[in-house]
Amino acid sequence: MIDGLINILLLLVILVVLVVIHELGHFIVARRAKVIVHEFGIGFPPRAKVLGNDGETTYTLNWLPLGGFVRLEGEEGESDDPRSFVRQPLRTRLAILLAGVVMNFLLAFLLFALIAGVADPSAGVRVLSVQDDSPAAEVGLQGGRQIDTAADGTPIYDDSGDLIVAIDGQRFPWFDLPEGPTAAILYLSERPSTTVTLTVQRPDGSVEDIRATTRSAEDIAARRGPLGFSPAFQPGETIARDPVSAIAVGAERTLDASTLILRALGDFVTNLGDPEVSGPIGIVGAIGVVREQAPPVFMLYLVALLSANLAVINALPFPPLDGGRVAVSLIQAVTRNRLSEAAERMVYLTGFVLLIMLIIWISYFDIQRLGTGT
Repeated sequence: MIDGLINILLLLVILVVLVVIHELGHFIVARRAKVIVHEFGIGFPPRAKVLGNDGETTYTLNWLPLGGFVRLEGEEGESDDPRSFVRQPLRTRLAILLAGVVMNFLLAFLLFALIAGVADPSAGVRVLSVQDDSPAAEVGLQGGRQIDTAADGTPIYDDSGDLIVAIDGQRFPWFDLPEGPTAAILYLSERPSTTVTLTVQRPDGSVEDIRATTRSAEDIAARRGPLGFSPAFQPGETIARDPVSAIAVGAERTLDASTLILRALGDFVTNLGDPEVSGPIGIVGAIGVVREQAPPVFMLYLVALLSANLAVINALPFPPLDGGRVAVSLIQAVTRNRLSEAAERMVYLTGFVLLIMLIIWISYFDIQRLGTGT
């Protein structure tokens, strides 16, 4: 229970940071556009404390630690003030609405680039077991010791087997999407009947290069494995990059993370009966796994993923998300027919209710997965 509470608290801290950065984008652009910002709040009301006031904006700390908000003049209705949000040109309103999305994308990019530059772990491939009469057995790869048997009869091995740290001199970054740590196995699978050089770290710490020939395309297609061993993956040595390369990798991973989220949302729409996306409960579980079993850089990477996730979700044309408000603004500009204040509020309320129902639906399956240990 204590671990669960720690994971929930950690998720709340991460969400508050990400949402406050998101709202900071709205705040900065609104202030630069001379729009009146009445309040910048950390957390949601009821109000706990006033942190300060600069003559126009009140900065507050609130009791519900679920994010943050900015309150603009005329944001949700009519206002006669020429500095109100509703009185601004369309381009200004769109810039304010999209600034939060941009901030979350920027944060994801900065974190991905930082990791790529100074703390990018490579993926080591641990040899758990070796098939008889396989290429792995022929070149002397050693598996671990069997320490137990799973309920389905599958042997369980310890991590005393050989560790493959590179293939053909190449180390594989753990965080590259979508393959991640499995990229090394994919590299072998894409080279049937090919001689490769494995850089192997033995259990005694010694390192040697071993040449092995992968199986035929037919054997690999039959799922016998390119070399005939059962792998496990663990973080290895850090891959260092110069600043230019780190920035390029950061941009690539931001794009990959965003498209991965979009694909996941597409799968969710076509598979509502058993969605493979995670809600708050699933994210708490992921945070627990990372916190307890992975190096600290993995938590930083998870924050970057969540920031990119938040950016993509908020950009969707669905009320009351930023993208939905952008869509409403564009429709009103094209039709030259502004919704009444009551109608606009009803649209956003309906979208909010549907969004909450969607989160509850996803959480139901998150609980199911927890119950089955998946």
